[in-house]
Amino acid sequence: MTTPGSRAVTAYSSLDVETGVAGASPQKLVLMLYDGALKAIFDAKVAMARSEIPLKGSAISKAIAIIDEGLRPALDMNAGGEIAANLMALYDYIGSRLLYANLKNDPHSLDESARLLSELRAAWETLDQRSRATPQVPVTAPQPHASVSFGKV
Repeated sequence: MTTPGSRAVTAYSSLDVETGVAGASPQKLVLMLYDGALKAIFDAKVAMARSEIPLKGSAISKAIAIIDEGLRPALDMNAGGEIAANLMALYDYIGSRLLYANLKNDPHSLDESARLLSELRAAWETLDQRSRATPQVPVTAPQPHASVSFGKV
């Protein structure tokens, strides 16, 4: 049973995510997907440590869904070329490691998946920062000009 307070927190969290999505750049959206997948993996690791099998399975399924339904479709295989193909292969690998972690209760596979996603997230963060940075043109105060004389007027 949920209390009015917990429903309000859930509604606020949902609104906060929706608001963040509405105004986000494409890079920021990818970062949000990575954050969601990493949080799900963290939740799975906690559930695994507590032997909460259904919760572990649900959290791992959520991480896999974020990869399969969010990160993969974000790849433009035509424009992305080799980089997109490599990312797709890496997403396949991470997904298989997450499945293995779920089947074998292997926290090391969760750690490996989280490490790989964290490294990818860091690269996207750098891209996001570069895209938001405005070029800084150094501006100096104008120098007073000496008067020039062309002789008698």
